[in-house]
Amino acid sequence: MAQMRSAGSWTFASHLRCRHVNDFLRNWAVCILMDKATPENGIEEVQLLPFYDDEHGGIIVEMEEPMDPNDFSVILRYSLSQWKLQEKKGVWIKLPIQLVNLVEIAVKEGFLYHHAEPHYLMLVYWIPETLSTIPANASHRLRIGAIVMDDKRELLVVQEKLGRLRGTGIWKIPTGILEEGEDIFSGAIREVKEETGIDTEFMNVLAFRQYHKSFFQKSTLLFLCMLRPLSFDIQRQDSEIEAAQWMPITEYAAQPFPPECSIFKYAADICLAKVDRGYSGFTPLPIKPSFNDQISHLYVNNEDLNL
Repeated sequence: MAQMRSAGSWTFASHLRCRHVNDFLRNWAVCILMDKATPENGIEEVQLLPFYDDEHGGIIVEMEEPMDPNDFSVILRYSLSQWKLQEKKGVWIKLPIQLVNLVEIAVKEGFLYHHAEPHYLMLVYWIPETLSTIPANASHRLRIGAIVMDDKRELLVVQEKLGRLRGTGIWKIPTGILEEGEDIFSGAIREVKEETGIDTEFMNVLAFRQYHKSFFQKSTLLFLCMLRPLSFDIQRQDSEIEAAQWMPITEYAAQPFPPECSIFKYAADICLAKVDRGYSGFTPLPIKPSFNDQISHLYVNNEDLNL
């Protein structure tokens, strides 16, 4: 028994020594790389991780090719040491899903998760010994609610197969989430078409609502949009919509909406204010941004501005 304990202790001690030796070798390799990087002729001989500068004094690393984890660890440490000497600030590392084996190494060097998409993970590291100014991940998601009313003062309404109003018999306006890079007006037209088969023309953003902790602690902006129907034959989306119809707006507004769904009651009130009392909404005004060539949109009260 004593021999077994002795053997076990020797094995554990050997494991510790091996781990410390590995750490020593990595640090030693970084020192060797740093020494090689500044030869007498002043020509840099060591490659850093593939990177480019961002607009805020930081570094963006986009890994594409496979790399041995031990090599990545050594080169990452060396790269960080060089960027620190250059007084760089934030370091972003974009790791595609096929390089997930490098994530743990980056985290051990002090990198934190920033955000993830289906095919990559973005990690970030703040070099200076000051408070980090790296912006947090996106705080909001965008949704639309589509108010579609015909000439007979009937609203296009749906009953969903999922959601808070499922099984209550209450009708609501079509709603949905904007896709990445999608304009508000385009998303409203798309959602109505997908859920009901109705073609529409965008008119205005009539109101918007902000609420918090709605989706994994993220906030949401919901834009109530007015659209004009261009077709009237409903073809509901079978996967998400239980039923769809044209419904008199007075009948719609009289439904017993629960307090947490009062936004749908307000949608009817705002719609009537638009139709009967000249309530002004916001229409998209195309403008050209400074950071790329894509047209963006400023939503303004065009009736009063006369643009």
